[in-house]
Amino acid sequence: MSPRGGSSRARLAAAALGAALLAARGAPAAPPATDAPAAEATPSPMAEQIVDRHVAARGGIEKLRALQTLRQEGRISAGADRNGLVMREIKRPGKIRFEFTVQGVTSVFASDGQRGWKVNPLEGEMAPRSLPEEALTDAREQADIDGPLVDWKSKGSRIELAGHEIVGGHDAWKLKVTLKSGGVLTAWVDVKSANLVRTEATRLVRGRRVLVEMTLGDYRKTGGILFAHRVEVRAAGRPQVTRIVVDKVEVNPPLSDARFSPPG
Repeated sequence: MSPRGGSSRARLAAAALGAALLAARGAPAAPPATDAPAAEATPSPMAEQIVDRHVAARGGIEKLRALQTLRQEGRISAGADRNGLVMREIKRPGKIRFEFTVQGVTSVFASDGQRGWKVNPLEGEMAPRSLPEEALTDAREQADIDGPLVDWKSKGSRIELAGHEIVGGHDAWKLKVTLKSGGVLTAWVDVKSANLVRTEATRLVRGRRVLVEMTLGDYRKTGGILFAHRVEVRAAGRPQVTRIVVDKVEVNPPLSDARFSPPG
């Protein structure tokens, strides 16, 4: 795994692991600002019912709101000799830490909700450095422990039913989620199970907007909440497929604030 590609792969791994934490909590990058008025949060009744079924399938709104901290660990593969370990920790409100380990070398990307920092030996950065603004924005979005479908009204979002498609052999409803920021996320919800089976959103990677598709599966419950344990990530225009297998999920583990603050 080349050092040059390490950071972008880590960013995609972070997004993939975020999806595995359910409901594709990583919000897409917002488009350039316009003078158009913000859309009201008034979806069609069917779209709202689909979201309600999805939230219930995950474990219900009470269990999701009781989720204060989360740790998830897994293995990542991006092809031959491109294997590693990933670990993600999230704590309300807005704290996140992501670790990416390749050949015994660990890179850390974290945010305490206000400041973001990284230690990235894969790119020769041995001492802590501040995250660039685009990465800090991404970290704040990824730190939404619930995901954009949960409590979407209070978040100022709008959800619309955009169609009905077959995804990976599954009959799925296609939902368009317009966030308060103006960013748009497309989510496919399995008609039978109400599980999230695919998401698609444009994200900022190294200053460029990249369409990222995530396919999710192998759902299992931990602490009464359903989590995906298999995630595949594809970026538009790139042949590479990044795969993550989630080995361990911990619900409400004790996490010190120091885990998310810059060292020193």
